[in-house]
Amino acid sequence: MIGLFRKKPVDFFTREENEQMVKAIGEAEHKTSGEIRVYIESRCRFVDPVDRAFELFQGLKMHQTAQRNAVLVYIAMKDRQLALYADQGIYDKTGKDFWHTETAKILSHFNRENYAGGISTIVQEIGDALSYHFPYDAAVDKNELPDDIVFGK
Repeated sequence: MIGLFRKKPVDFFTREENEQMVKAIGEAEHKTSGEIRVYIESRCRFVDPVDRAFELFQGLKMHQTAQRNAVLVYIAMKDRQLALYADQGIYDKTGKDFWHTETAKILSHFNRENYAGGISTIVQEIGDALSYHFPYDAAVDKNELPDDIVFGK
């Protein structure tokens, strides 16, 4: 999988926007044992972005969190596709309607071309849901996955 993931932004965002999104991830995860990753690429290799999100979720080893409470925010910028992929632990607690609502919210930001703001807002709202169902416990919690944004091809 060499070359599948890279960290250099593909000029979709300014340095400040990248920092804003990474800060949102860190703040959201500080309240929960859950994990949030953001993966951004130009084009979706699949017809259904959920299939691509699942592939990336596995590739990023997000399914290996202790409480199965990781969430991937997947965006294909040029194809204008996105998916929110939640592991079983958090999906079972929030239900399908929560994820449909969150997808509609991020799309409303994207429709106004507020990409970094939309991603930051959705990360914070996912963090709130995670903190409600999987609150942070300083005695046992650890950051299981990196907080940086992953930029694909």
